[in-house]
Amino acid sequence: AHIWQDFAVEVAPYYRVLGLDQRGHGESGWPLHGEYEYSHFMADLDAVFENLSIERAVLVGHSLGGRVCMLYAGEHPEKVAGLVIVDSAPELDARGTTRIQMDVGQHRDPSFASVSEYEQMLLHNYPAAPPAVIANMAKHSLKQREDGRWILKMDPALRGAVGTTETPEQLAEREKDTSQALWDALEKVACPSLVVRGATSDIMSADVADRML
Repeated sequence: AHIWQDFAVEVAPYYRVLGLDQRGHGESGWPLHGEYEYSHFMADLDAVFENLSIERAVLVGHSLGGRVCMLYAGEHPEKVAGLVIVDSAPELDARGTTRIQMDVGQHRDPSFASVSEYEQMLLHNYPAAPPAVIANMAKHSLKQREDGRWILKMDPALRGAVGTTETPEQLAEREKDTSQALWDALEKVACPSLVVRGATSDIMSADVADRML
């Protein structure tokens, strides 16, 4: 959730702002049996609403979070006062998914000698990002192992470091079903919505962004 830190500071004078570490991310726990279906993420979000007595909220989500927000807004329109989707879509650009798959394949369970080493990798991967933002991302994305090296706080299962039993064909079929569910959810969204796409995004194509409006 620290990726939203600068944004939160700007809007906090006007809104109650909450940043959620989704399961398997940040300081949140890792489910014992790899329960990372979208239904699990949506149940977590619903639990936040219930436990914090939130009746309605504006949801802002990026990447995986954006997809969770789309599905939640479609299923619970009465709870969502506004929706902001950042570089996330029902259909993902093959350029971006291929890049991510290659990165995961080359670094299935990465470790680093220091936070600075990871920061330098991020600077190389995201040259347009402000260095201060990258430094904050690096600082809050890692935890130190007993041998002194630094590893990602993200559950390796989310990166594919833990092998899946599904074939490529089954994964493709799953993504097809997810895509349709997301399009169906967007049809049900009743609140004001904003779709944000990075100008050079290789995850969210301009065509798909236009179709989401």
